[in-house]
Amino acid sequence: METPVFRPGRKRRVTSSEMSVVSDSVFVCPGTGSSPPPPRKRCCGTTAATPGTCGTSPGYLEQCRQLTQARAGYPWLAAGSQTVQQQALRDFTQAIAAFFDPGNPARRPSWRKAGRDEGFRIVGRGRQWDLRRVSRHVGQVWVPKAGWIRFRWSRPVPEGAKSYRVTQDRAGRWHVAFAVIPGPVPAPGNGQVVGIDRGVAVSAALSTGQLLHCPALTGRERARLRRLQRTLARAKRGSNRRGRVRHAIARLRARERDRRKDWAEKTSTGIARRFDVIRVEDLKIGNMTRSAKGTRENPGKNVRAKAGLNRGILRSGWGLLVRRLEEKARGRVEKIKPALTSQRCSACGQVDRASRESQAVFRCTACGFAGNADVNAAKNIAAGHAVTARGGDGVARPVNREPHLLLQSV
Repeated sequence: METPVFRPGRKRRVTSSEMSVVSDSVFVCPGTGSSPPPPRKRCCGTTAATPGTCGTSPGYLEQCRQLTQARAGYPWLAAGSQTVQQQALRDFTQAIAAFFDPGNPARRPSWRKAGRDEGFRIVGRGRQWDLRRVSRHVGQVWVPKAGWIRFRWSRPVPEGAKSYRVTQDRAGRWHVAFAVIPGPVPAPGNGQVVGIDRGVAVSAALSTGQLLHCPALTGRERARLRRLQRTLARAKRGSNRRGRVRHAIARLRARERDRRKDWAEKTSTGIARRFDVIRVEDLKIGNMTRSAKGTRENPGKNVRAKAGLNRGILRSGWGLLVRRLEEKARGRVEKIKPALTSQRCSACGQVDRASRESQAVFRCTACGFAGNADVNAAKNIAAGHAVTARGGDGVARPVNREPHLLLQSV
């Protein structure tokens, strides 16, 4: 029987016969491959770092023993890969531990939805899986209970890879990712410092004067997306037509997401290679993109405008760019307080909201300095200025006062 082909990024849908080879033999899992079991309750005073210490909350090892007993009693469960099922239980245990972590609590583990987060992980290279290269652009990976699975060889696989994960996104594309932590990008050693101001009209403005724009959907693609969304609103739930429209929308969203990720990867690599110190604003993106609709008793204002602003912020990839910079330039990324960085003149230090004439124009009311508003803010970020409400850095005297003549005694 011909093995299925995983071709991430290719314009090719996985057929039903290809999916049956992997899903029927791998995805079978007791409450984890299809959906996670109900979240455990904290039944005693033990911490989340030691789940399963009390008798009513089984941990990972106890769940694995229960899985072995269940596989012996149910043939349909034994038909799946035990490695995949155990790794699903491990993921669930880690999610529960993160949820009960008092220092850095995460969200409550939720039930997996069909079509989202599809995939599985295989560990144990040499025993459970292996890898070989067939040609220049084609490789094969061994999947338990499925055999050798072909995939498109898009980049070299490091020798230290001990596990891999196969996933399917909403657009129906399959991906295989080998778990390897890459090393950081080496610093150039030139002592240069760069400031990055993130915005909506300009995704990232550097203190060097460079303006970077995150690519998005084209005009024709946006028009097609709106037509598909209107068609989706009229389609009957559960119909084949609705499924086809949802898949077409998912392909457009995936195209936009791929462009944003590619831009963030290339931009972060270039910045990490050019500068020794990288300074960005410490923005709370989650709070900035929170909905403004309010409640029934206290409804919000300008809800549609705020929703459009939220989409623009998320579309610009603010968080993705900084996260990749922190991973590639470890220890070289500094976060600066964003207070009044867009109102401060990078030439004289004057702080005046009237200096920001428009989104793109900054003209200082004190010294007359004029330039791009985003670049001016990026220069303030590069200088590391944490401006207070009255101006200055909170230690030196305020610098946003009107200039006075210096009186000298003769």
